[in-house]
Amino acid sequence: MRQIVLDTETTGLEPEQDHRIIEIGCVEMVDRRLTGNNFHVYLQPDRVIDAGAIEVHGITNEFLEDKPRFPDIVEDFIAYISGAELVIHNAPFDVGFLDHEMKRMQAGMPPIREICDVLDTLVMARRKHPGKRNNLDALCDRYTVDNSKRDKHGALLDAEILAEVYLAMTGGQTSLSLGSERTTGNRESVRKAIDTGLSLPVIEAAHEELTAHAAYLQHLADQSGECLWDRE
Repeated sequence: MRQIVLDTETTGLEPEQDHRIIEIGCVEMVDRRLTGNNFHVYLQPDRVIDAGAIEVHGITNEFLEDKPRFPDIVEDFIAYISGAELVIHNAPFDVGFLDHEMKRMQAGMPPIREICDVLDTLVMARRKHPGKRNNLDALCDRYTVDNSKRDKHGALLDAEILAEVYLAMTGGQTSLSLGSERTTGNRESVRKAIDTGLSLPVIEAAHEELTAHAAYLQHLADQSGECLWDRE
């Protein structure tokens, strides 16, 4: 399963007023494991950035003077996201801006939802935590995700933080890491013991250990709605 956690920064709040995307940040996950194959660009918007937007993300027109424009990067961007599920916090905002950029090109570009499935983590958070604040900072506090570097919004940083929040919100486990050297070594040790006929002791879990294990499985079920390890 390939997922792309995506965030954008913009010149303002309304694509209908021809506000533009000035930063795209994407973090790739495959089978809930961060791969490091990220996508990050700053973009020249060819318009003045609202003062209020600069206060939020700190990106200025002067900084963007030598940056590429959206049509310059769109092929690479579409190739990167194609076939993946996009994970976005408040997806209508980012998807609306991406679709606006596509339409401005007048090149028959498809809307984002025809290229990718979209999962909105804000909708997910509101279902899990009704009546509570569910912005990214609030979710970081709730799930103990470090956002200390987030003094201003930034698309790549926010995508990285959202990836951690999403994994925590959906169970917390990124992968079983079955291919690691340590696990492989353990399997080899067990295989050698069996091959040489050694008698392996069976040590049953203590009552306290079983109780703690059951409590942890219930915690996973409460966080994600279902715990695969608790199925009979």
